Amino acid sequence: MSRALLIVDVQNDFTEGGALAVAGGDAVASAVSAFLAAHAGDYDVIVASRDWHDASGDNGGHFADDPDFVDTWPAHCVAGTAGAEYDPLLVTDAVTHHVQKGQGVPAYSMFEGATETGDTVGAILTGAGVLTADVVGVATDHCVRASALDAIAHGVQVRILTDLIAGVAPEPSAAALAELAHAGAALVESGAA
Repeated sequence: MSRALLIVDVQNDFTEGGALAVAGGDAVASAVSAFLAAHAGDYDVIVASRDWHDASGDNGGHFADDPDFVDTWPAHCVAGTAGAEYDPLLVTDAVTHHVQKGQGVPAYSMFEGATETGDTVGAILTGAGVLTADVVGVATDHCVRASALDAIAHGVQVRILTDLIAGVAPEPSAAALAELAHAGAALVESGAA
């Protein structure tokens, strides 16, 4: 039985100082790095995702000059810019697969992305025989939620490491965690992982 760690969107534009900064994003980057230093060997697959939007156009209606912050957003994580890079506090040496998502279209789940060679997260997990996955990253109420729900739909037993995530706002983050628990995810701290 193989295990995976799914690291969602720990990028400059989603951490402090970024275009869509999430409070606590840098702390998550540091904490995930510390967790990886101690536990990378516990995982057969470690997948990290990044939003990777096109520089031109509105990316399928995802970018807007007057965003509603529900379905439309200011420009963020544009491919090749500093905002799209991993937060410098995230050490990615142990990552086995880097996934990019959202090229020209809205994409919240890492399962909507692919590696540079075209491998999807679903194919990576199936190919490695992954049955359980721990999910960490940013933001709890958006891309962490979507990625974890897709992992569950893929037949993977999911744990959300609650001290290694950060959300945009408290209420939708709490609602996302409740939804994930209802869908079958376990909510645990990384010390219990």
